[in-house]
Amino acid sequence: MSNLSLQLRGYRLTTAEIIYRLPDHPGVLQSFVWQNLDLAPHFPVLHRFLDFWERNIEGKLHSVKVASTGIIHPGELRHPGISLALH
Repeated sequence: MSNLSLQLRGYRLTTAEIIYRLPDHPGVLQSFVWQNLDLAPHFPVLHRFLDFWERNIEGKLHSVKVASTGIIHPGELRHPGISLALH
């Protein structure tokens, strides 16, 4: 499915900052940024990725911060505060 058709179905650009522990040094935290189109507020695509992470990657998750915004917005109507005429 194309990105445009996903956006028209309600998918939004979702960014997650994943903080995880390094496998060899559990006291050290590392950051990973993940970005994809996903459905807010349940984020099924992100949950599938995090499930994959826990099954296949040695770094244990510490925390996940999520931000999401729609890319396609309805048009905004603005009225000018001033009107000028040129002759």
